[in-house]
Formats: sequence, structure tokens, C-alpha cells
Amino acid sequence: MTLSKEFRDEMKASMIAEKARLESELGRFADKTAVPGEYETRFEEIGTDRDDNATEVEQYADNIALEENLEGQLGDVTEALVRIENDTYGVCITCGADMEEGRLRAFPAAKECMSCLKK
Repeated sequence: MTLSKEFRDEMKASMIAEKARLESELGRFADKTAVPGEYETRFEEIGTDRDDNATEVEQYADNIALEENLEGQLGDVTEALVRIENDTYGVCITCGADMEEGRLRAFPAAKECMSCLKK
């Protein structure tokens, strides 16, 4: 099964929008690094008393975890966009089988078919 150009274009537009959303979200609390797709969480100084310091550390720790999650999602979307450009989008990277449109609609950046994902 080969994905239609219309479907690939639809998924590409969807992922371009998702990439912009992820970059915007990351930009709220992190700065881009010299490495494409990687960010560094900013440490926000709220104040100087103990409660402020505790809040700063807690917020920083939460933001680091969020940064890692969002960077992972951004990486998946970026890789999927490359697969679209290389005309390998929709092909399972593990077994080489074609993925169904339903799988890609549910998760446009999917790398594996459902059979491989379940293994």
C-alpha cells in the first residue's frame, strides 16, 4: 500500500503545525542550544527567601522533565518530516511493512507498525 500524495501532504501539514506548537511550548521555559532540536531549561529566579528558592528548584526540576518529553516529541515529528521528504513515510522502520492510514492519523510521527510496536 502506498500512501496517497494527498494523505502525505495532510500529515506533513499536521506535523509542521505540531512542530511549531512544540517549539513554542519549549520556548516558554527553555532556550535553544547550538544543537538543532535541543533546548536548555532556564532557571527562573523568583526571589531570595527560602520559600522562593524551594519554588524555583521545584519549578526547574518540573521544567527539565517537561523539556525532555517535549524534545522527544519534537524529535519524532522532525524525523517523520524527514521520512516524508525521503518518501519513506508510512513504512515501519523495524519490519519494513506499510503502516495503515489509521495508525498514522492516530499518531502521525509513528515509526513502527502496530505489530512491531506490540513486540
